[in-house]
Amino acid sequence: GGFGGPRWGVAAQPQHAVWGAVGHYGALWGAVWRYGAECGALWGTMGPYGALCGAMGLSVGRCGAAPTSEPTHVVLEDVTDTTATIKWRPPERIGAGGVDGYLVEWCREGSNEWVAANTELVERCGLTARGLPTGERLLFRVISVNMAGKSPPATMAQPVTIREIVERPKIRLPRHLRQTYIRRVGEQVNLVIPFQGKPRPQVTWSREGGALPAEVQTRTSDVDSVFFIRSAARPLSGNYEMRVRIDNMEDCATLRLRVVERPGPPQAVRVMEVWGSNALLQWEPPKDDGNAEISGYTVQKADTRTMEWFTVLEHSRPTRCTVSELVMGNEYRFRVYSENVCGTSQEPATSHNTARIAKEGLTLKMVPYKERDLRAAPQFLTPLVDRSVVAGYTVTLNCAVRGHPKVTWLKNSVEIGADPKFLSRHGLGVLSLLIRRPSPFDGGTYGCRAVNEMGEATTECRLDVRGEIWGWGGGLWGGMGSDLGGYGG
Repeated sequence: GGFGGPRWGVAAQPQHAVWGAVGHYGALWGAVWRYGAECGALWGTMGPYGALCGAMGLSVGRCGAAPTSEPTHVVLEDVTDTTATIKWRPPERIGAGGVDGYLVEWCREGSNEWVAANTELVERCGLTARGLPTGERLLFRVISVNMAGKSPPATMAQPVTIREIVERPKIRLPRHLRQTYIRRVGEQVNLVIPFQGKPRPQVTWSREGGALPAEVQTRTSDVDSVFFIRSAARPLSGNYEMRVRIDNMEDCATLRLRVVERPGPPQAVRVMEVWGSNALLQWEPPKDDGNAEISGYTVQKADTRTMEWFTVLEHSRPTRCTVSELVMGNEYRFRVYSENVCGTSQEPATSHNTARIAKEGLTLKMVPYKERDLRAAPQFLTPLVDRSVVAGYTVTLNCAVRGHPKVTWLKNSVEIGADPKFLSRHGLGVLSLLIRRPSPFDGGTYGCRAVNEMGEATTECRLDVRGEIWGWGGGLWGGMGSDLGGYGG
């Protein structure tokens, strides 16, 4: 029974009396003290803990320990034809004694004969029971053990049939390996290819139906296979087959490996034709493509005097091209690089012949120049304007004409000769006639006549000269003023 049960009715009276004198806690520990006499002998037969407690005159009950509750969530994780993997969770109530380990037992369905699956306590919450009878339906139970003893067993709800669960073998080839896998020379190849199948399938590797090269290493686990090459080389390119087999079931996958490097230079670069400032080049593909498709060519040119190379064309796929805008009078040499996924070739192919851009003779063709006839009949752009002036004050008559004519000034339709009273000027088509100190007798109609071989033009104006009545001007009105002045005096 438990604490206070009829089994523990005998009390050690002296010790009880001593602990009872301590008070409330003394009464409790006095009751615990009663376990010593009988439990020491009982637990001495149960292992090191009982022997130690018996030697010290103590009992498990005196230490306050008790068995745990049963483990929880006992489930089956895996099963084969002779094994079963069981997992569980710790008990909900453990107590002061803790958990020293677990025991797993099994029995046939309908039988009460439980067989221990482990001889030593297992500390983790899982165990693989081995050596099970194939084809039998078995029940499993788990018991936790501590210093106080065994817990109640936790039994699986359903029996387990001991037989292997067969899963068809299947290779799960990664997506990037479903097409050609390209690596450069010298790079490392490390591929992990997972697969599935139960029981564990047999994995084999081959190359083109034969054995693997010595440089290729494989390592297989329960769930994947590793394909490893420390340093890739071009001879290792090819198709590698991976096969997983379980009895008569099989799955196969192909790994296409291509090891590439830079290509060699093109062949037979030559200048085919030169015209104007252009040159036509042509060449042959390289003998060694680097185990990869040639993606294009790079063309460069150099003047033979300086030999400085300049790129004129990149990524050109045809094996011919036209180089334009070459300088006249220079001689050019060309070289070509080939390209693939690894880059351009290390060495170029140089043309054996050159392209000389000749200077063509230049002939200046003189276009007959026909002088423009600028001659025209005279035309007055600015005609003469009528004027009214005071006698004695110099006056100028102005006009403008074009046509480079011969100019003649007229007064009252009579040509003005070499009279010093008149001064004519002609410059840049502007004509002027200066009349010095005009008198009333100098009034009248003045004209300008322009004549050249193309024609004639005339312009006229009216000049009125007003006399001074009381002034000192000369002429009639000036004399009359003087006479009147004398008369008045």
